[in-house]
Amino acid sequence: MTGMKRAILLLVILAAAGCSSQGHLRNIRQLTFDGTHAEAYWSPDGKKLVLQAIRPGDKADQVYVMDPETGDLERVSSGDGKCTCAYFLPDGRLVWSTTKFSGSEPPPPPDRSKGYRWPLYRDFEIVLKENGKLTRLTENDGYDAESTLSPDGKRIVFMSHRGGEFGIYTMNVDGTDVRKVTRRRCYTGGPFFSPDGNSLVYRAMYPANDRDEKMLDRMIRERALIPYKGMVIEIYVARTDGSEERAITDLGRISFAPHYHPGGDRVIFTSDARAQGRGVYHLYIVKTDGSGLEQITSREGFDGFPHFSPDGKRLVWISDRNATRRNELNVFIAEWRD
Repeated sequence: MTGMKRAILLLVILAAAGCSSQGHLRNIRQLTFDGTHAEAYWSPDGKKLVLQAIRPGDKADQVYVMDPETGDLERVSSGDGKCTCAYFLPDGRLVWSTTKFSGSEPPPPPDRSKGYRWPLYRDFEIVLKENGKLTRLTENDGYDAESTLSPDGKRIVFMSHRGGEFGIYTMNVDGTDVRKVTRRRCYTGGPFFSPDGNSLVYRAMYPANDRDEKMLDRMIRERALIPYKGMVIEIYVARTDGSEERAITDLGRISFAPHYHPGGDRVIFTSDARAQGRGVYHLYIVKTDGSGLEQITSREGFDGFPHFSPDGKRLVWISDRNATRRNELNVFIAEWRD
């Protein structure tokens, strides 16, 4: 897309939106247009975003760094394999997960002949990039991904499939001192540290009946997230050692992608709790004691993976609004007002 076409499209989008407020969100702006984009996260200084995307020339998801003011993108991964879940360290280094150690080609797409599934590829390993060099941090015959950093940059929290089950783990930034956080059998993931570094927030499905147990067994066996009718995923918080775990949502639907507000007293997340159609997800925010649930977006589409800027003044998220083709997802940014 040329600069002129992008400018014209942006004007059309702003006119359609009226440059207006959507409650907490002011001056919504679209940052990406070409390709498929996901999981955009701020750098600690609030000057950059890191995200995964499939853009022209990419065979699968790769890692990009973006200037949120201009929308300029730079690919920082090699182009080999498939990448996911990139995040900044306080000093500007990056971690993400990649399948490149199993070959330059991306893994095959999932077999969805038996229904929808999101594969948790056993080839994903977490890497650290510094000075143009990749250091492998995990070596496990199972999924290691969804990694984010503690505020001081000393610990990584991530989701893993190891030991015959799913779990949340933490480790040092050099891959040592791996500790399990979750203590009960579950499907889980998407962990983030609290702003003070003392707590974690994540999604989890704890089996409540025989069907849940059987589906969890199946997901572990098939190494995939397999949504099913009646599946419930709630948002949980716990201390970094897994103690004092408690659910802060009780919506009875699928909720995921939680992230702390910089104030530390609220969590923003994605859920289909009040959706009227299939594939409709909204943004919500709730206090860490489970009170004060508030719906942030309400359009009939997908709004997910929200992430606050370090100063709490801006929010980025992924959305299919203004999509020109099926399954198109782009990065959006807005001013956040309380």
